[in-house]
Amino acid sequence: MFELLGISPQALFGQLLIGLINGAFYAMLSLGLAVIFGLLNVINFAHGAQYMMGAFVAWFVLEYAGVPFWGALIVAPVAVAIFGVILEQVFIKRLYHLDHLYGLLLTFGFVLIIEGLFRYKFGSSGQPYDNPLPGGQNLGFMFLPNYRGFVVVASLVVCLGTWFMIEKTKLGSYLRAATENPTLVRAFGINVPRMVTLTYAFGVGLAAFAGVLAAPIYQVNPTMGSNLIIIVFAVVVIGGMGSIMGSIVTGFGLGVIEGLTKVFYPEASSTVIFVIMAIVLLIRPAGLFGTAK
Repeated sequence: MFELLGISPQALFGQLLIGLINGAFYAMLSLGLAVIFGLLNVINFAHGAQYMMGAFVAWFVLEYAGVPFWGALIVAPVAVAIFGVILEQVFIKRLYHLDHLYGLLLTFGFVLIIEGLFRYKFGSSGQPYDNPLPGGQNLGFMFLPNYRGFVVVASLVVCLGTWFMIEKTKLGSYLRAATENPTLVRAFGINVPRMVTLTYAFGVGLAAFAGVLAAPIYQVNPTMGSNLIIIVFAVVVIGGMGSIMGSIVTGFGLGVIEGLTKVFYPEASSTVIFVIMAIVLLIRPAGLFGTAK
């Protein structure tokens, strides 16, 4: 087999796969952030904690109720979305007409409380979660684990399905109209407050779904969301705040770039995304897919 700059194909494609896996999580998490910010105008800093909660719910229902991974893919997003509804109804809905800073500070407070409670109960060590799809496929140039291939495919399906729903359906048009002119949408007999609440719950559910997918790959631990959220915010900024397609394309693209950086220049792998963010903001402050307001 060929070598590129002295890098074996196994190492190159292995890092590309890791980049795609990371990109899948970047895309799903940044998509949830984009949905909440783009439609509700709230910066949800608690997104990483809600991702962690999704992983823990999957672990809880397996450990104490015997619900397997495939059931947890449904149970965990719904459970965390219900928790999101409570947060939105009690706290967040009071901030819709205030500056973004208030929402950021409030949701950051949620992060400290949620992670603190989980750390108090479980400590900082991770809880293992069994791989639901063991084994893999030998592609000749690399070995593709079944579960990791599933994660990439599932992420693409969820991300593109969300984009289609918001951009191409009547429900999506109502959501977008409600953010611009809620009075007009109410005139059509649509319950705008309920729609806003369900939109926040959907964004939170996306984070929890990503958490369930992450559970078999990474250990389930209280800080797993904190390790991702800053990178995910960088992805959202690069793609364009509130841009659905921008979050998807940028999430996967930056995951691949990060993976390739680990091959060719490992020292820069932890900073390459932030370097790209700085360059993009200098050239296009609204982001690659965003629009200036």
